[in-house]
Amino acid sequence: MFSEKLLKWYDLFKRNLPWRTERKNPYFVWLSEIMLQQTTVATVIPYFGRFILKWPELKDIAKASLDEVLVEWQGLGYYSRARNLHQCAQLLANAFPQSEEELRILPGIGPYTAAAIASIAFDKKAAAVDGNVIRVLSRYYALQLPMPRKEVHQRLKKLLPNKRCGDFTEALMELGALVCRPKIPLCEECPFLETCKAYKLKNVESFPLKHLKEKMPTRYTTAFIICRQDGALWLRKRPSKGLLGGMMEVPTTPWIEVKNAKQKTCVKHTFTHFHLEATLCYRDKPPDRDGLWVHPHDFKKYALPTVMKKIIKAGLKEFESVQNSFDDAV
Repeated sequence: MFSEKLLKWYDLFKRNLPWRTERKNPYFVWLSEIMLQQTTVATVIPYFGRFILKWPELKDIAKASLDEVLVEWQGLGYYSRARNLHQCAQLLANAFPQSEEELRILPGIGPYTAAAIASIAFDKKAAAVDGNVIRVLSRYYALQLPMPRKEVHQRLKKLLPNKRCGDFTEALMELGALVCRPKIPLCEECPFLETCKAYKLKNVESFPLKHLKEKMPTRYTTAFIICRQDGALWLRKRPSKGLLGGMMEVPTTPWIEVKNAKQKTCVKHTFTHFHLEATLCYRDKPPDRDGLWVHPHDFKKYALPTVMKKIIKAGLKEFESVQNSFDDAV
């Protein structure tokens, strides 16, 4: 039986992860699932550790300010997750709903995350379909569809056991992460070696079938480096909604897809759906009053996204002492 084989493998080979406690902690499960969206386990582990050290329980993070959460989140990317995390914590305060339907109403929780939390935290019979699960079942059944999420969801529901539903959910993801990897899968270590259809076809890595990727657009901006004599830099807060909402930045022109012929790209950065190329421009006075002076020694007190750290570091090359302070700060 599929579930029995999978759980037996999981009991032997599962990783010791900080959110996998013997007694399931819904707060830990929720926090880890939000952090793991579009992010690797290795990257998440230190962030998760810092979060639960600073905010051990749901009620603690509910009392925190959004700026505090954004500061701790910086570097993890996809900052809307942090804003939704904070909003969700404030709505819940003490306890989580247990059903998929109730969980999906909450900020930042979509179909997959709702199913994962219901299953892992509360042992509900819920089909959580992420990239690992799609890959494992696409190969197991040799599904001839590109990224067949709906088909995988239907098949997964039929495989769910009546007991240990949470362990089953984690086990399937774990198999995809450790054995049924995107490239160079370790088929000889898989508990389903004899029944995997893709393996029998000797074409494992071609599953799941992929859509042709569209070329990502490039956007362009001018970033203004405004540095005071004492080394402080002029920063402003981005609008609360939208990309990098509520985080700090140096002033920039709108990010558009038309490049000025005179612009010379100094910094390049890639987001999920577009590339950004920034030209640096130096000014000695702020363009407006909507901002504040921040010394590099104090950068850690503010939520600076990675793209802004790159722009600042490139921009401060002319101010060597300040750049060294920035290196120490970040």
